[in-house]
Amino acid sequence: MRALLCHQFSGIDGLVVVTNAAAPQPGPGEITVRVRASGMNFLDTLIVSGKYQVKPSLPFSPGAEIAGEVLAVAPDVNRFKPGDRVCAFTYYGGFAEICSAKAAFAWHLPDAIDDVVAAASLITYGTAWFGLADRAQIRPGETCLVLGAAGGVGLAAIQVAKKFGAHVIAGVGSTARMQICRDHGADECIDYSGDDFRDRLKALLAGRPLNVVVDMVGGAVSQAALRQLSWRGRLLVIGFAAGEIPQFPANQILLRGVDVLGVVLDGLFKYEPDRAAQLMTDLFSAIASGALKPPLTEAVCLEAAPEALVRMAQRQAYGKRVVTP
Repeated sequence: MRALLCHQFSGIDGLVVVTNAAAPQPGPGEITVRVRASGMNFLDTLIVSGKYQVKPSLPFSPGAEIAGEVLAVAPDVNRFKPGDRVCAFTYYGGFAEICSAKAAFAWHLPDAIDDVVAAASLITYGTAWFGLADRAQIRPGETCLVLGAAGGVGLAAIQVAKKFGAHVIAGVGSTARMQICRDHGADECIDYSGDDFRDRLKALLAGRPLNVVVDMVGGAVSQAALRQLSWRGRLLVIGFAAGEIPQFPANQILLRGVDVLGVVLDGLFKYEPDRAAQLMTDLFSAIASGALKPPLTEAVCLEAAPEALVRMAQRQAYGKRVVTP
């Protein structure tokens, strides 16, 4: 099969397209999938550099989320059969024509959702849905600040928060990214670059309580946002795009009864598979109905994937990119 392979943990530059890679066979509890589309994520840049918590045996293909058609199932798998349309979270292997996946980390796709849309939404919209609907339990009328709002999870969080009736403030690192956030439903935008972010956020809120912060940025920006959270506010920790893990003052958490909540989607898949299945069903229903509209920024072939990964790593593009093997 054709695949984009990593032969050593040397980063994106070491990725090579091959035409004779060995096609995987389903092991116990697994299925194999003819990959029609595979979502591109920041974790792909980490895993090919050996910096992700999962380190595959070499050589391997990056690509953590796939959509396509089931080719084969292990004897102990009864949820799927050949020909079923599925999407799956795989950690790696998706930038190839065929990929194996744990059956527990795979779900049937509704007919109304095509493969590219599914591959563009599993991780980003799954993370936003898990964080806002489950962890934060966001409610109508609440105010939600999304930090890193122009990225894949950020744009998803804007749409999900709006679906649940929240007032959304999109936090971005430059004014150039504000319009894309407005196009996806943000009510207001704020540039969090600069030392006066906390004061500008306070002025923008104008006395309105800040109930939920969705944080993909980290560093000083997270700390400033935490200090503006209202009583029983919730801060969702999702990532650290700024490169610095924030150190939150416990007294600020104590005095306003703030919840700091980690949002790890693969943890949900691993530890709460039944809950994960229900959340994914709810998410796919919202997408199929048109209530959520995952944006596709770019679809690329295997040969163009490394360059697209570089642009994503350098934060030169917004939204979501998908590889079509």
